[in-house]
Amino acid sequence: MALIRITSPHVHKPVNTAGIMRLVILATLPGLLAMTFFFGWGTLINIIWASLLAVTFEAICIKARNRPLYFYLKDYSAILTAVLIALALPPFVPWWLTAVAVFVAIVVAKQLYGGIGQNPFNPAMVAYALVLISFPLEMTRWTAPFMLQGDGWNILGFVDTLQLIFGGWSEHADAFTSATPLDVMRHRGGLTTEEAWRASDVLANVGAWHAVSAAYFMGGILLLYKKIFSWHTPAAVLISLGAMSTLFYVISPDTYADPFFHLTVGGTILGAFFIATDPVSSATSNKGKIWFGIGIGVLIFTIRTWGNYPDAVAFSILLMNLAAPFIDQYTQPRTYGHKAPNSGLKGKA
Repeated sequence: MALIRITSPHVHKPVNTAGIMRLVILATLPGLLAMTFFFGWGTLINIIWASLLAVTFEAICIKARNRPLYFYLKDYSAILTAVLIALALPPFVPWWLTAVAVFVAIVVAKQLYGGIGQNPFNPAMVAYALVLISFPLEMTRWTAPFMLQGDGWNILGFVDTLQLIFGGWSEHADAFTSATPLDVMRHRGGLTTEEAWRASDVLANVGAWHAVSAAYFMGGILLLYKKIFSWHTPAAVLISLGAMSTLFYVISPDTYADPFFHLTVGGTILGAFFIATDPVSSATSNKGKIWFGIGIGVLIFTIRTWGNYPDAVAFSILLMNLAAPFIDQYTQPRTYGHKAPNSGLKGKA
């Protein structure tokens, strides 16, 4: 009987970059729907606008580098970057701020490093951090969820949102914008956490942010099920952030927010599943992914609690992107046939 000689790897389905990018974009849809439901049309409009800009900037850079245009545009990486930027930005940011963010992400943080697979930092988080530092006023005006609008479903309409984003900020913008729960908790003055919960309408209606995080969590579970990434990084981020916040909450519940608040408010879930798992800018080995995620979780709590920025996901991921090569050097797995992994600094005695 003749035997078929087959060597590894055994790939049962075609896997390509475009397919992975499309699946990740699809996994963000529950979060996008939840944000549109609670916060209005701004995020959807920003995604469309950012995607158009991203494809345009990508095409210009590819053409300037004399590379085949269609070959690089069809991988959907530029559109995914645009989607992540738009999901991270407040819904009512002006059109020019989105344009600045997308330009920085595509041209500066991606193409200037050589394109997809060459960037040491996550492009979406580079752009988000830059606009957050440069334009703090526009970046801290979040639309209030529908439950805070007063008389029922008083969400700003689609046409009015378009006019606000592309026509400029009106004098009555404060009537439908508010701070995020993280902003309120971080800048609560001399109030205890319990007093802040009773005094703030934003904290009293924090359920909208919980629902958005739950939607992102469902998308992240889909990606785990499809084996787009392993569980190590998101689990390490959530467990380390939960452990840090639990420890300090137990020590002083009047001073520190509870762990559920840290895990479900802000960009924690989006960052843990969709950004920290970027295969280019994160650690590569399973052990390294765990340390990478632990670092992100600890930094999120540290910056949120004692730093100047309430939601520290972007800064935490960027700092750990910087540490990823070092982590990889010390967490290399053992090669088959060798007694110990070839890791750490090797020098002559």
